[in-house]
Amino acid sequence: MSKTMKQLFTSTNKDLRHRIYFTLGALMIFILGISIRVPGTQDLTSNLGFLELVNTLGGGALQNFSIFALGVMPYITASIIMQLLQMDIIPYFTELRKQGATGRQKLNQITRYVGIAFAFIEGYAFAFAFIGRSGDVLEYLYIATVLTAGTAFLLWLGDQITQKGIGNGISLIIMAGIIATLPQMFIDAFNGLIAFDGTAQVITLGIIKFILFVFIYFAIVIGIIFIQESERRIPIQYANKSTSAYDKSAQSFMPIKINTAGVIPVIFASSLLAIPGILAQVIKNETFTLVVEKYLTYTTPVGFLIYVIFIFFFAYFYTFIQVKPEEFAKNLQENGGYIPGIRPGEETKKHLSKILSRLTILGATFLVVIAGLPILFSKLTSLPTSVSIGGTGLLIVVGVALETYKQLEGSILTRSYKRGYSRR
Repeated sequence: MSKTMKQLFTSTNKDLRHRIYFTLGALMIFILGISIRVPGTQDLTSNLGFLELVNTLGGGALQNFSIFALGVMPYITASIIMQLLQMDIIPYFTELRKQGATGRQKLNQITRYVGIAFAFIEGYAFAFAFIGRSGDVLEYLYIATVLTAGTAFLLWLGDQITQKGIGNGISLIIMAGIIATLPQMFIDAFNGLIAFDGTAQVITLGIIKFILFVFIYFAIVIGIIFIQESERRIPIQYANKSTSAYDKSAQSFMPIKINTAGVIPVIFASSLLAIPGILAQVIKNETFTLVVEKYLTYTTPVGFLIYVIFIFFFAYFYTFIQVKPEEFAKNLQENGGYIPGIRPGEETKKHLSKILSRLTILGATFLVVIAGLPILFSKLTSLPTSVSIGGTGLLIVVGVALETYKQLEGSILTRSYKRGYSRR
């Protein structure tokens, strides 16, 4: 444990600990809600197939057909659409994006309304797919309303975690849902690899396989952390600041992560790829369902190729939203800064865009490898689909955990600095 994190347990950081306790309590409410089934329904005992990913991201809520069956996926879908519409497609949204904090607040509010509307549509679709044609319209509306209320509550709970907890409310809810499925995954792996009804040699071999499974699993976690923390440092020089080339500690850098977009491309790609599966459940057309199973499921060659294309697209899209080369070059020039060997202005913009493109290729390839590992693992082993190595869930858990840790560490360092400054 780092020195700054040890300070968390000192008496001076009591309010920060209360924020952590509040966050844990809120996430516990979410975990409990996963097991509360929609009144008048029962568990989905059939194989979810192409909706398995949605079920995993929701902590098994879809399999239970709980009040949180939709999770926050409708909000994520709305976020994708709203971010696309801000790219000079709808001028009003583009202007809001340029208005700073006030504009972002309005965009976030609109996104939530759109997300709740999507939740109602998806809830009605799930109700129709679950009950079938035996139900009536009022029954469909009732289930859709309950599921929409569950999503609305999760969005509110995420806001409470962001404001009164440790931040990243929506991300922490997704992470908590994935973590909730991990114990059962290791139990399934243990039962699948170790045959207790066999000979001593077979049992020993099974135990070795399980230990190897655990070792590989945590090795992948370490690999994800390494890639997520890797960055390219671009040196920055200012005209009004003379810095010796040998004085490395005094030089300024602009750090750019190899995977700037984080887990967002995988979440967005997974959300879009889940839409045909949801429609197939609603339409119940044999031809359409067959097309989805053969070509629009990420476990098939064509579906996986589409999945890869989505990941690369959103990796580039989100990276250039986070790091805007044009704005960076403009701000750098206005502050009298420049990249050594690169002219300010347009040349700086092109240089930064080139670096971002190369780093994004590496980052997106890494995301594809991690997302593709469980697919390859399921093809090579006879273990159940609940058991996987790597994958979207693990990437989300590690990414959110790292981001939350940095926020906590930064908050503790800021408090320590303020206390030290006030004593002077």
